[in-house]
Amino acid sequence: MDEKALPGRLPERDRPWVMRTYAGHSSAEASNALFRRNLAKGQTGLSVAFDLPTQTGYDPDHELAAGEVGRVGVPVAHLGDMRALFDGIPLADGNTSMTINAPAMWLLGLYRTVAVEQGADLTRCAGTTQNDIIKEYLSRGTYIFPPAASLRLTADVVAYTLGEMPRWNPVNICSYHLQEAGATPVQEVGFALATAVAVLDAVRDCGQVPAERMGDVVARISFFVNAGVRFVEEIAKMRAFGLLWDEITRDRYGVVDPKQRRFRYGVQVNSLGLTEAQPENNIPRIVLEMLGVTFSRDARARAVQLPAWNEALGLPRPWDQQWSLRMQQVLAYESDLLEYPDLFAGSHVMTGLVDGIVAGARVELATVLDMGGVVAAVETGYLKSALVASLAERRRRMESGADVVVGVNRFTETEPSPLTAAGAQAVEQVDPAVEATATAAVRRWRAARDAVAVDAALARLRADAATTVNLMPATLDCVRAGVTTGEWAGALRQVFGEYRAPTGLTGAAGAGGDATLAAVRQRVARTAEELGSGRLRLLVGKPGLDGHSNGAEQIAVRARDAGFEVVYQGIRLTAGQIVAAAVEEDVDLVGLSVLSGSHLAAVPAVLDGLRAAGRGDLPVVVGGIIPTGDADALRAAGVARVFTPKDFVLTGIIDDLVTVIRDANGLA
Repeated sequence: MDEKALPGRLPERDRPWVMRTYAGHSSAEASNALFRRNLAKGQTGLSVAFDLPTQTGYDPDHELAAGEVGRVGVPVAHLGDMRALFDGIPLADGNTSMTINAPAMWLLGLYRTVAVEQGADLTRCAGTTQNDIIKEYLSRGTYIFPPAASLRLTADVVAYTLGEMPRWNPVNICSYHLQEAGATPVQEVGFALATAVAVLDAVRDCGQVPAERMGDVVARISFFVNAGVRFVEEIAKMRAFGLLWDEITRDRYGVVDPKQRRFRYGVQVNSLGLTEAQPENNIPRIVLEMLGVTFSRDARARAVQLPAWNEALGLPRPWDQQWSLRMQQVLAYESDLLEYPDLFAGSHVMTGLVDGIVAGARVELATVLDMGGVVAAVETGYLKSALVASLAERRRRMESGADVVVGVNRFTETEPSPLTAAGAQAVEQVDPAVEATATAAVRRWRAARDAVAVDAALARLRADAATTVNLMPATLDCVRAGVTTGEWAGALRQVFGEYRAPTGLTGAAGAGGDATLAAVRQRVARTAEELGSGRLRLLVGKPGLDGHSNGAEQIAVRARDAGFEVVYQGIRLTAGQIVAAAVEEDVDLVGLSVLSGSHLAAVPAVLDGLRAAGRGDLPVVVGGIIPTGDADALRAAGVARVFTPKDFVLTGIIDDLVTVIRDANGLA
């Protein structure tokens, strides 16, 4: 019998998904070399990681960029950087995903200009700008402008690409960070679809797209999702996403063509679920998470990028990224997965799971729409509070042992890992000279351009921003004139203003059922009494541009439940602002959270500021992804404690904070 004729096999194999690795660091030149190596190894698409200054609209020489340049991605400050980033890579022949949100229009303008310089036909250029600002207010934190102005930029990009770059995905509705911030599958689907509705409503109502072309708009909207280790549940989630998207686009926007209503998504599996303890366990986690978005043919991802096993330790090396690429290739080319139709068709178990998620997501979506839409749900703090509460419940289950994390809260006995053996460099190191080089380079760029042309381009951008015209033409003028990322964003800041999102701490659930919390509460109250203060006061600070606030928020919630008065002003603070708040609020302890790797610059700046303000006696603790050597350096600089992801019991951390305060004040 012909093997290919076996029952259930497809006449032809399903085509593999686009295979990517999320990459970029140090400089445009270094990232270009990394891109070329990855493409040579069989990667079929690029996924560009930008550094935090680029993501938040600052140039490398801005005060807030200190310590962040080139650390979590590539710095792109102007057209010259974008040329260097894609040097020798024909953009018309590839597929490029750019994880960029607040300045998505700007980065697309740079990309489009380089493509034209290469002689590319823009109608052939394929790729994606993430361009989902809503999840930035809720989880990732790299927003700049208020929600309404940000949605206006999103709608302008959609309208522009519809005419000029028809193969480009102008928006990648991103539920990825919602899951990391605590979303259940129901919340992830419901909140992401609420964002999609807000985007489509903004495009429909902006007056730039004829009603008969809304089907074309829907056909170019894609999604970017997270896949956790509960891979059966993840399969159900993706099938539910597809069913609801088809329903919404048909009923709300009148899209008749089923092909235009198809749910199109790419995926990055759960990076924050990777563990620092026994990091070798991350390999099976990544594989299982990949299965959640590839097993079901009817809901299979069309683009996949996997994290590396060591992302809980720091920046992956090229070899680590290669390993993740090889996992995809083994599944796609060695296994028989792509030879069969959907493996779950007719499964009553899967149907029940899908129906449950669909029903719950409909309720979440209706709740948000009844509030006036996703912008209102952001501005009132509803969405953020819901995520903080869900994440607190997830943490509670892990701390209690109800949810098992192998190597962390069970099966912790281990042999030494050869992957992280003494003397082995387990992560990529960013040269400290990168920032100085980028700072000097952007200043040379500014000095060499036509200042009159720059001023005219920025004046047009500001003038157009004050109207309702599409801002892409003015942005392209800025690109060609040599305007920098910080100048483009700065001009729009002058018109739109900046925004600080709600922190979500109000009303967030705490550690219900934690038997150890009562003892910590007693220590907090006793210490406050001995110090002669009403309550112990903790300042939680996020220095620099790092917007990953989940950990800081969970510490704040647990400290509040333990009886602390918590001062938390949100993300993106300068060292001076943190010091001023510590002095003004007369706190007993400063806790700094840094996950971007900039701790060696950000933390000493706060310590120096406290000494200059006459509060060098105030104890400081730090949490983040901090290698052992760096932790030693921070302690030597005066930090009282350093916490890393392996310190997962929050109540134990709060108890240690009380000890730090007692030690600093000479209490027994």
